[in-house]
Amino acid sequence: MTTMDRELLHQRTIEVKGYARADGCYDVEGWLRDVKGHEADMVQGKLPAGEPIHDMFLRLTVNDDMVIQEAEARMNSRPYPGTCEKITPAYGLLKGVAIAPGFTKVVRSRLGGLHGCTHLTELVGVVATVAFQTRYGTLKPDAVERPPHLDGCHALSTSGEVVARFYPHWSALKS
Repeated sequence: MTTMDRELLHQRTIEVKGYARADGCYDVEGWLRDVKGHEADMVQGKLPAGEPIHDMFLRLTVNDDMVIQEAEARMNSRPYPGTCEKITPAYGLLKGVAIAPGFTKVVRSRLGGLHGCTHLTELVGVVATVAFQTRYGTLKPDAVERPPHLDGCHALSTSGEVVARFYPHWSALKS
């Protein structure tokens, strides 16, 4: 297989970090950045190649029960300045929502279509996934409460070898 000459037209970068807070909650922060590999015509004029069209931020603060305590959205770069950023306060509607089965449906009902920003709403799902990684990475294998990520994917089946090795207390294979 050969590689053809090609030109970068678009690049999206998503970065998410999870933090433990002193108050027992967790902050999970995500950034979404879109850049073009060429100069782009924008409402505010020419945007040089490599400058972000979208540079958006979302922070969800969750408690041990994965209930969102606070949500904050910001836009540093957006294609329609003066308009796009007006929707950022709507992401406060995530406060009180549990990141649990049905979460995506709740997000779509509150922030889908005209009620949100396509890019920030997409970022909500990624940040929520990392919230699980952040929170449940602090659980011990012999926890009294059943870790909720068990039986959440093929590798973490309670009837499989991974759970038998790393979560023996919750394994269906235990003798």
